[in-house]
Amino acid sequence: YHVVPGAVTSDQLAGQRLSVATVQGDTVQIDATGGGVKVDGANVTTADIIATNGVIHVIDAVILPN
Repeated sequence: YHVVPGAVTSDQLAGQRLSVATVQGDTVQIDATGGGVKVDGANVTTADIIATNGVIHVIDAVILPN
């Protein structure tokens, strides 16, 4: 799995395409321009799960670090 530093909610991403660095040093592509949010092509199925140490977004595929 990838961990992106910070706490970003889906409403902060709306309408944007971003390249985001992970804490492991890789980059993931976030696309929130089509009404939904995709991370490296995987659809976010559940967004904005608030955790004690950040925000969790569930995706419908496995993406692996390079």
